[in-house]
Parts: sequence; structure tokens; C-alpha cells
Amino acid sequence: MDIIECNTLEEARAEIDKLDDAIVTLIAKRNAYIKQIAHFKNSIEEVKNEERIKDVISTARSRAIALGLSPNLINDLYVRMINAMVESEIAEFKNAKTY
Repeated sequence: MDIIECNTLEEARAEIDKLDDAIVTLIAKRNAYIKQIAHFKNSIEEVKNEERIKDVISTARSRAIALGLSPNLINDLYVRMINAMVESEIAEFKNAKTY
């Protein structure tokens, strides 16, 4: 993980702003793939795949620990993100099945 050594508060905030932009962009990309996945599923139950959700969260928690980050923070973020994306996927699934 490459971290730039900042010399001022403004420099540090500028780096954080860049990261925030990248994070939001990555979440948007993730959501776009989620919408694609909806077209490969045959039921709402497949959309709400609890085992897959557990695996994704477990993997994210493990990565957080490896990076010295709070696994609870990552868990909470992923639960919120996945819940919202499951709703998005359900909407996409229903929309795809009406055509």
C-alpha cells in the first residue's frame, strides 16, 4: 500500500479527496456488475444468496485484518452496501423479467 507523506493538512485532505472519489467510483462499478448479474439469475431467492453474501463479507473482513483495518468497520460498510445492492439487483431482475 503506497501512502504519500504529506507535509500539510491541505495535502493530506487532497489525498483523502482523491481516495474518496476512487472509492465512490469503485462502488458504482461494483453496482453496475451487480445489475448485470441480475440477468443471469432465475429467482429472487438467487438474488438473495445468503451464502455468497457471507463469503463476500468474510473475505472483506479478512482483507481488512491483513491491512490493519477494523474488520467491524468493513463488516458494517459491506452489510449496508450489499443490502442496498441486493435491492438494486432485485429491481433489475424484476425489470429484466418483464421484457
